[in-house]
Amino acid sequence: MSWLIKSSIGRKFVQSISGLFLILFLLFHMSMNLVLLFNYETYDFLANEILGANWWAIVGTGVIAAGFVIHIIWGIILTIQNRKARGKERYESSSKTKTTWSSQNMFVLGLFLLLFLIAHLFQFWYQMQFKELFMIEGARHDSAQLVAEVFSNIWVVIFYELAFIALWFHLMHGFWSALHSAGVNNGVWMKRIKVLGNVISTIICLGFFIVPIAIYLGYSNLLG
Repeated sequence: MSWLIKSSIGRKFVQSISGLFLILFLLFHMSMNLVLLFNYETYDFLANEILGANWWAIVGTGVIAAGFVIHIIWGIILTIQNRKARGKERYESSSKTKTTWSSQNMFVLGLFLLLFLIAHLFQFWYQMQFKELFMIEGARHDSAQLVAEVFSNIWVVIFYELAFIALWFHLMHGFWSALHSAGVNNGVWMKRIKVLGNVISTIICLGFFIVPIAIYLGYSNLLG
């Protein structure tokens, strides 16, 4: 199993698998966020009773955190290795090589998303699950109300929307690239996978994008 760490192919494989795992998590997270548009009480039940400070939520949080850590660390390692391997050639071939903007800026997009992730975790996960787990005063159990408070600030909304746009670009390249690294590299199938990846990436990011704006404008808890 050492090839997963020591070889370039192994590292790309780990990066692709962790990326695909995180896409599944994003689909779940986005679906849960959409509940805010319809009913705050249901969202509170999901956030506090199902995903609160209980053992399965803690285990799940640990697994998801491991996925993020692996994806971030491997991404940094692969970026450094690619730059070293290509050296000056990357400047000479950049005008001839047909690449997308997102593929050229995956690392920058990733760094911005890391900054967003830190802010997001502090605003929500720290205030709810972390404080409850470590018995810190001020743990929030009114999850929907906390979200509404955070998104009452237009600058926070703008920051989140910029992050979701960055996520869209990151996923547009990352989805099909991950499957390619995982071994799905047939020419015919790759065209279909790119289309599928574009659709899934757009659905995820559009779902995330709608919620902060809707809450800020007062179009949430519609069935509450």
